[in-house]
Amino acid sequence: MTNNYTPIDKIPVIHASLRATFRSGLTKPLAWRRHQLLQLARFIKDNQDHLAAAIHADLGKPLQEIVMIEIALSFERTLICAREIEEWCKDENITNQVQDWQKGWNPRIVRQAKGVVLIIVPWNYPMILSLQPLYGAITAGCCALLKLSEFAPHYASFLADNLPKYLDNDAFRIALGGVPEITKILEYKWDHIFYTGNGRVARRIAVAAAKHLTPLTLELGGKSPVIVDATADIYLAAKRILAGKTPNCGQICVSPDYVLVERAVAAKFVDVCVEVLKEFYPDGALNSSSYGRIVTKEHCERLKDLLERTKGRIVAGGRMKLEEKAIEPTVIADVGLEDSLMEGEIFGPFLPVVAVDSVDDAIDYINDREHALVVYLFTADENTKTKVLENTTSGHICINDTCTQLSIHQMPFGGIGESGYGRQGLRYSYENFVYERVVCEIPYAEELFLAHRYPPYTAESVTFFMQAMKMSVPDSENPAAARNKASCSALG
Repeated sequence: MTNNYTPIDKIPVIHASLRATFRSGLTKPLAWRRHQLLQLARFIKDNQDHLAAAIHADLGKPLQEIVMIEIALSFERTLICAREIEEWCKDENITNQVQDWQKGWNPRIVRQAKGVVLIIVPWNYPMILSLQPLYGAITAGCCALLKLSEFAPHYASFLADNLPKYLDNDAFRIALGGVPEITKILEYKWDHIFYTGNGRVARRIAVAAAKHLTPLTLELGGKSPVIVDATADIYLAAKRILAGKTPNCGQICVSPDYVLVERAVAAKFVDVCVEVLKEFYPDGALNSSSYGRIVTKEHCERLKDLLERTKGRIVAGGRMKLEEKAIEPTVIADVGLEDSLMEGEIFGPFLPVVAVDSVDDAIDYINDREHALVVYLFTADENTKTKVLENTTSGHICINDTCTQLSIHQMPFGGIGESGYGRQGLRYSYENFVYERVVCEIPYAEELFLAHRYPPYTAESVTFFMQAMKMSVPDSENPAAARNKASCSALG
């Protein structure tokens, strides 16, 4: 592992070099882009053991988590991009959608690369969250600077030392460093910035981007709630919620943050959570090779302080080995809606359980807070599914499981409001880095249809353009008024 941060005086040189490369047209041919994508896939395949070792050294993740979420997913999706690039990048001819007198203009939408983009990568899932936007930028025909997290130094150093052996270094560069380096990088104009992380840092990035009117994709997190109603399969609900809470010690943006469970089944749910954790970790999570670690000592101390405020409400877990950055999965019962655990994103292995009187109360609580990245719901009642879907706002909603929605290749990933904006994943990653350019070719022979626009304006030319106003407006009725009318009739 190297500890060499990118020299700050080299950052403007890198930026200028990437701009020159993009202007040269190197990245435009689809054949070149496809080759870069296949080179990225070769990098993953050739170095899978080294990548797993680097990620484990940084985060203490079990091998299966690394393979399942980082390596295999990155590899598969990179190959899909290489397969689909021609289809995604096709011009969209809209001749059949325009008015008859416009059909001869060859109207079409061309998706073109935005230019030189900046990708800022977090530490918690450094591989998938660096390579997913990168394959999008490659597919789009952009040049990219990849700023890797200083909190995953083994992975960052391995990528910096080895990825350039596979990709074109004129088009794709890596920057290492901390606050001074990213601060300098953000001084420059980028054609798109893709950031994955937290809202506090995202605000600073948004301010820097605003100086250049740079578009952003912000993939953030927040407190993703879980609703469990009385009709749910309580055992499977507990098992699937903890299956989403325990990977990477809960340090996942889509990790279930807290559970709002109907009071009638709250005690049973807590008891089952205790049983499930024993099934997951018979010898205790801290002794299990299937359980990871907290990324930094500072984060451990934060989580320790948070746990100390639970005042004896821990029903499972709670043990720590701070010297190993290890904290057990911890279920905390009898949590109030105004408890300190409910204030900010936990981003750790704690699961507060809040008893509520009804699903309606759960919905009200969720709606009183910032929009979540995901709302999870466990129920067997179709009306409850509809109610939660129609009366909450979130980037995703997943019913009767947690986190598995991320495995669907065709679905976009992203938040809304405080949980971020923009989408990623395969074609959605590509679409971040292109813009829709409208192309029309107006033949000289079309002058007959255009002659009325020229001065001097006449009554005849005004009449010509007023023809559109001859269209009638269809009848309609306000549904709310109709419901009120029906209610009044029913009351007599």
